[in-house]
Formats: sequence, C-alpha cells, structure tokens
Amino acid sequence: MDLKPMKIMPAPADLKPEDFRKIGTDEREAEVIQRESISAWKDAWYRLRSNKLAMGALGMLILITLAAIFGPMISEYNYYSNDYMNTNSPPSVEHWFGTDDLGRDVFVRTWMGARISLIVGLAAACIDLLIGVIYGGIMGYFGGRVDEIMNKFSEILYSIPYLLVTILLLVVMEPSLGTIILALTITGWINMSWIVRGEIMQLKNREFVLASRSMGAGSGRLLFRHLLPNAVGPIIVTVTLSVPNAIFAEAFLSFLGLGVQAPIASLGSMINDALTGWLYFPWRMLFPAILISLIMLSFNVFGDGLRDALDPKMKK
Repeated sequence: MDLKPMKIMPAPADLKPEDFRKIGTDEREAEVIQRESISAWKDAWYRLRSNKLAMGALGMLILITLAAIFGPMISEYNYYSNDYMNTNSPPSVEHWFGTDDLGRDVFVRTWMGARISLIVGLAAACIDLLIGVIYGGIMGYFGGRVDEIMNKFSEILYSIPYLLVTILLLVVMEPSLGTIILALTITGWINMSWIVRGEIMQLKNREFVLASRSMGAGSGRLLFRHLLPNAVGPIIVTVTLSVPNAIFAEAFLSFLGLGVQAPIASLGSMINDALTGWLYFPWRMLFPAILISLIMLSFNVFGDGLRDALDPKMKK
C-alpha cells in the first residue's frame, strides 16, 4: 500500500511572533464605538415612537387640545347666547353640531366643555403630583414611625368618598370650577403618594445613595436630587393615567348637577341636559359623549404606551 508522507507541523519552538497576526482587522479601530450611545430618556422615546397605538393616541390628544383652544374662536356663535327661534336644530352648514333646547350652538359648547374637562384634569393631576410626590417621598425616605403615622393618615383620608367631600364643599363653598378641582385633589393625591413611597423604599438602600450619604449629602438633597429623579418614570405614568380619572369625575359630578353651573358648558352637564330628549334630538348627546370617550380612551392608551416605554423590563 502506497502511503503518502505526512506533513510535519512546526514545533512550538519554531513559531515566531510575526506568525500571529489579525486578519481583516484594523487595530486602530478596534475600540471605536460602532453605535452612538443614547440616554435612557432617548431610548424610552424610541420605544414610545415605535408604539403606533400610543403615538396615535398622543396625536388625538393634541388635536383635541388644539380644537378645544381654537374651536370656539372659528365660530360666530358663543356658548351662552340663546336663540329661541332656532331650538333643537339638527346639524347643518350654519350649526355644525346642531343647537340645544335654548338655541345655543352645540359645536361651540362641546369644545368649551372639552376645554373645561382638560383644565380640570390637568390641574387636578398637577396638584396630585405636587402633594403626592412630597408626601410619598417623606414616607418612603424616613420610614419607621414617620411612615406608619403618615400612611395611616392617608388610609383614613382615602376611605372618605370623594362624592361626599364634594357635596360638603359645595355646601360650604360656592359651586365653581375651583371647588371641583379642590374636591378632586383632597383625596386624589393618595395613589401618587403610595407609588412614590414604594419607589423610594426600593431606591434608598442602593449604592449610589450610600455613596452620596458618605460624602455628606443631607436628607433633602438625597431625596430631591437622587431618589425622586430615579423614580420619575412611574411618576410620569401615574400622572398620565390620573388625568382621565379626574376628567371622568368632573363629568360625573356635572352630570349630577354638582359641577360647573350654567351658562358655563361642561361635557357632563351637556349630556345631562340632553338626556331627556335624546331619542328625538340625539345630536345633543352624541357629540359630547363621543368627545369625552375619545379623551379618556386616548389618555389611557397613551399612558399604557408610556408605561411600556419607561419600564426597562418591556425592552425587546
């Protein structure tokens, strides 16, 4: 049998340093960052932007806000003028959404009602944010007896129905938009405080907090410069989801006659006024009901998308 001679590999002693070289790699570019580094907020924006449903809800909210601001301005009618010769008119070129039982233009009153609802929702959310963040931050940071006393107080306050609080306020104070906002915020900040409390209790024992404390940082600096900024994601999501709750509460109170008083328009009061004749004049209820449904749906969908974007666990 013909055997071919085997190729003898060089011994390790025969190998030289120049025999080892990288193929197809430039050593000067070995440590160059191939991808631009992005911040956590920009990364969250990229994920939010990829959520088409949430971006559509955001676009809807922007359109509704612009229409609530400029809608009444493009009409020659106002929300309080009566025209008894043109009552309960169906939608037409002259009155785009028709008229109500007093001859008032439903188009203008609908967008004025949307303006009132947005003002109530945003104002209540901002007040809840301010009180809830401070109160919950103090509870979570100090803990112990301070947390126990403050938490018990918030639980007692949370057990009081806001409708009862509103009725008592309306007995003492004059019914107005400010009274409604005050009634909604008396107990509305409690959920925010509990969320902030839980986030602070998770963060206060982290290494960066211990390092800041060892460098002499006081309680106020630790709370407002280190802990709360790291809990801003859940705070923003909670604020976004609290706006539709306040809007629905205002519409419910106005529907019961406890909200803004005539001639000021509100979506809830418009639905209440149209309830008796909705079978014969459905447009009086249709447009306010559709608008308040769109507002609440858009806020909830956008809040869900924002929560997914700010939650690192939702990364794909």
